[in-house]
Amino acid sequence: MDGTQVAAWIDGYVRAWSSNDPEEIGALFTDDAAYYNEPYATPHRGRQAIVDDWLGRRDEPGQASFRWWPLAVTDELAVVQGETVYHQLRRTYSNLWVIRLAADGRCREFTEWWMRQPDRS
Repeated sequence: MDGTQVAAWIDGYVRAWSSNDPEEIGALFTDDAAYYNEPYATPHRGRQAIVDDWLGRRDEPGQASFRWWPLAVTDELAVVQGETVYHQLRRTYSNLWVIRLAADGRCREFTEWWMRQPDRS
């Protein structure tokens, strides 16, 4: 895995986030992928379970903007920090992602944790 592969995967993730298209979401993950979105919780396992969970808590297109930067990229994993801004809600979240890609560029294990930043009024 290298920075180019990570960027391509994240670009696909953002496209799927913006479209909520089940095929675009599913194309990001291997058949047996694990998706962790909460500390200590059981991950969503398998492409269809991931798509179902994603669509069950989806954001509407244009609701948020996202920026990211890599913290570490190795042959085995990437650690990415991000920031999600929900403009109308006036909420900002800090994101931490751990991404493990398969040889074909799809994700086999994804950890996504988000923390709401304090309001800055």
